[in-house]
Amino acid sequence: MVVIYKITYPNGKIYIGQDRTDSINYFGSANSALIAKDFDRQSRRRFTVCREILWEAKQATREKLNAKELEFIKLLRSNDPSIGYNRWPRFVAHRNADS
Repeated sequence: MVVIYKITYPNGKIYIGQDRTDSINYFGSANSALIAKDFDRQSRRRFTVCREILWEAKQATREKLNAKELEFIKLLRSNDPSIGYNRWPRFVAHRNADS
């Protein structure tokens, strides 16, 4: 089984990733230093993260899995630093036409 998952951290920010092994113990490869900036020492003492499977298939090509991951990153805007921890693709805020 291959999966696209969403990790939700205690601050509400998310990370979208893929797992080609469907390991119950895999929580992604988000940038640890980036996440650490959002949590002080006290909040690190005890916290809960949630891992949710957004999409799964018995098998999929690497290209299909990458495309699905990108689809969910864009859909959920997890590459927007105010929403999530994905840093690819680079988030570009759209300017208002009146600006």
